[in-house]
Amino acid sequence: MKHDRTPSPSGTPRTTPFGSARTAVPHVVTVGIDGSYASMDAADWAAREALRHRAPLRLVHAGAPPALPARDRRVLRPADRARGVLDRAAITLAYVHPALEIHAQQPRGPAVPALLAASAQAESLVLGSRGLSGPTGFGGFLVGSVAGGVAARAERPVVLVRAGERPEDAHVPDAAGVPSRGTPYRPVVLGVDIEHPGDPAFAYAFAAAEVRGAPLHAVHAWTVRRPATGPPPSTAEPTDLPGLLGAEADARDRLGTLLAPWRRAFPQVEVVAEVVFGRPGHHLLKASLGASLLVIGRRVTTGPRLGRTAHSAVHRVSCPVAVVPYA
Repeated sequence: MKHDRTPSPSGTPRTTPFGSARTAVPHVVTVGIDGSYASMDAADWAAREALRHRAPLRLVHAGAPPALPARDRRVLRPADRARGVLDRAAITLAYVHPALEIHAQQPRGPAVPALLAASAQAESLVLGSRGLSGPTGFGGFLVGSVAGGVAARAERPVVLVRAGERPEDAHVPDAAGVPSRGTPYRPVVLGVDIEHPGDPAFAYAFAAAEVRGAPLHAVHAWTVRRPATGPPPSTAEPTDLPGLLGAEADARDRLGTLLAPWRRAFPQVEVVAEVVFGRPGHHLLKASLGASLLVIGRRVTTGPRLGRTAHSAVHRVSCPVAVVPYA
């Protein structure tokens, strides 16, 4: 079983199951599927993630109504259609990934509560960027009501994978600029809020980088603080330069302090820390263009919703996005 090394407050690593800062959870990666191409792309990503962490994969078809007697035997009952989706997905994934241990689950009830229950029994839950959102989907990285609702409420990390995601997309191009599965992984990007850092997001990002042999790119974006009274600040005047430089240096020092124990816990992971001025959403979008995975924390104390930065990221970035809840 793979473990991460979650630093204690003193900076001394302590061993806990991967993806969990303090409590043990089942060593399994779960993916929600509905038979769409988008959900199968997510399932293939989840299968590769499970293999990377030497964990079994659980396929969940959620939202199917209870089985009812069929009046016409030629018409498949909803439960039978769901079972068919699960069987086809399991067969396909087993053919592509023969070493993978696969389980299937068909919970009853509405999709969001069923997926939330499934996520609580997994190290991570993977969902497609389309497919689970119903017939209104359109091209691009669309996060529907189901995927967005689960990501905003889940107790465990939720990874959103866009439709069309390919294995080679996680790797840097080869010498000729051609997509390849044999080249090193692209960096894992971690969005850091130095005012409200969360250990689970750091743990997830560092473990993801380690298992990929990829560098970790930690990004913190800062802006000028709004004064308590008076009008908001406009563009910085030359006289503000010392204050701005001081604020940037302070942010860089605080980011370095937050990363220090994780660098010691994961010595094999190359860490690049970046402090930039501006809105986090813009800079995370920019960083994600060359990333294999973007990791963003979600503060559960703000309620069952995605924050502004997480909401922007899951709707705009092109790489998979892991939303990690923390207190």
